[in-house]
Amino acid sequence: MNHETDVVILGGAFSGAAAGLLLKRQRPETRVLIIERATEPDRKVGESTSEVAGCFLTRVLGQFRWLSQNQLMKQGLRLWFTTPENQSFEQCGEIGPHYQSRMPTFQLDRATLDPHLLEEAVAAGCELWRPARVTTLNLGGAGENTVEVKVGDEVRLVKAKWVIDATGKVAMIARQRKTWHALTDHPTNSVWARYQNVKDLDDAMLAMKYPAYATAMPTPRGVATNHLMGRGWWCWIIPLKDGDVSLGITYDPRIFTLPEGPNQSQRLLQHVLQHPVGNYLFSEATVVEKDTRSYSQLPYYTDQAAGDGWTCCGDAAGFMDPLYSQGLDYCGHTCLASVDIVVQALNGEEVTKTVAAYNQNFTTSYFRWYRALYKDKYHYLGDQELMWAAFLLDIGTYFVGPARLVYDGGMSEWLKLPYNGAWGAGFAAFMRLYNRRLAKIAQKRYAAGVYGARNLGRRQFPKQGFSPDPKVLKIIRMGIYQWLRCEWHALWLRPKAMPLPAAAAPPTAASPAGPEPVVS
Repeated sequence: MNHETDVVILGGAFSGAAAGLLLKRQRPETRVLIIERATEPDRKVGESTSEVAGCFLTRVLGQFRWLSQNQLMKQGLRLWFTTPENQSFEQCGEIGPHYQSRMPTFQLDRATLDPHLLEEAVAAGCELWRPARVTTLNLGGAGENTVEVKVGDEVRLVKAKWVIDATGKVAMIARQRKTWHALTDHPTNSVWARYQNVKDLDDAMLAMKYPAYATAMPTPRGVATNHLMGRGWWCWIIPLKDGDVSLGITYDPRIFTLPEGPNQSQRLLQHVLQHPVGNYLFSEATVVEKDTRSYSQLPYYTDQAAGDGWTCCGDAAGFMDPLYSQGLDYCGHTCLASVDIVVQALNGEEVTKTVAAYNQNFTTSYFRWYRALYKDKYHYLGDQELMWAAFLLDIGTYFVGPARLVYDGGMSEWLKLPYNGAWGAGFAAFMRLYNRRLAKIAQKRYAAGVYGARNLGRRQFPKQGFSPDPKVLKIIRMGIYQWLRCEWHALWLRPKAMPLPAAAAPPTAASPAGPEPVVS
């Protein structure tokens, strides 16, 4: 069977459904076909959104009512620190906001969000084939693309003017064109699962047992994204609307390895139980069967995000690091950039320069963001003093930059992608500087044997709050002050002296010298 359409979208999850919905809203006459291979929605990782992704979901896609009724509202990000010898829950160091979040963010169950967006796209007029598998993809240029699709036992040939790749980590176009690259400079791995019977950080009995912990701040901790922090690793704890809790770890295998165990979910749980906060929350937890995932070499990118008659969006264009929950930020930016290209082309406009700008902006944004936030960051994740400086600076610059721009700048800012332009380059350079220095200080502290020495008994909550306005500059100034304090203290650090190996005893009759060396 032969079909002809304006746009074929490969993948019907978040990015594909959002792209289809936006296409039909901006250009209702567009014929859009979404090809989704899965019969049922993939639950994916329990996902936490940042403020930029929250803006995309609520102001761009218009999903605030549905999200407020069907997902959990997120109350910021909390970081928890400990030391190897500490067994006390109350002594764990803590970083997080003092007051409730001021902008909409959510704890997402993608198994309910993705099909909802797909239903919205179909209701808007998109055609959906599922379960369907792409067997052949030929990118012949605008108007000449062909896709061979197997739907059940039937093979269908589709001719499309434009193809949007929203296949996520499959990254069909990038792999086919050999433009897919692993970011080997950042070789992080990840394991995650969902657990039931997880305890609550806002439990009344816990508050009675640790009154100083309970009264330290007014904001609920349990519905925040809680991170357990360590050298070379961090764990996320994300509550979901149905009561399950997503637990995962991302780690740099050059610095950290998971403990041994019979399977990935047990290895993950065994590691988390070593942290006093993790031990409290998961001591009676049970894993949801057949719901464990693992990935090696998480970050990757394509060096060409669009071309003649095709474009990539969401994770099909690249992925970096989940630490600050910014995966959906890029999904929003790349979806809107892709839709903008396609709408212009279908309206008969010349898009060669627009495609070139998207390719350049994506590559520039990806590497500036990576070097500004994540390069070598895993060296200092487990040191609360260093992460306090990073927390203030990372989130402060995020609010004064990407978050403020999408809320105040409208559609044009979505199309630019973060950290582009002269101001973006300046902010990225500043962030790259302090991130690089904090990583160096962490390595120096580790060599001196004082890494994480101030992790216990400290609760650090910026009372000013994070907001996308000039007030956040005060938090950035606080972060600079903390960074410079760390620099000053590092001046006096010296590597810890290691004991010399004992001298070998001379050979005796009772202690033979051993075999002669063999020279080959």
